[in-house]
Amino acid sequence: MGFRLPVIRKALFAANQTSSKAVDAQKGHLAVYVGEKMKRFVIPVSFLNQPSFQDLLSKAEEEFGYDHPMGGLTIPCSEDVFLSITSCFN
Repeated sequence: MGFRLPVIRKALFAANQTSSKAVDAQKGHLAVYVGEKMKRFVIPVSFLNQPSFQDLLSKAEEEFGYDHPMGGLTIPCSEDVFLSITSCFN
């Protein structure tokens, strides 16, 4: 399963258009919403290069397309799975 960079650009553009009500993330970071309660995580953009994170983004694209009502990317997995995957990146 390949990952396309334009997908990220479109999703980030859509997120930027609706993020006026959300607190901005620092430069080099982006907000993602995870889990049933849509907990907000601010992650480094370097995570976008990780194959396991790209798999999560592909699942998000399949489930939500480019419509992310929370103002950031919505990742369709539990918080525990997200933390487990992203803890390996440090």
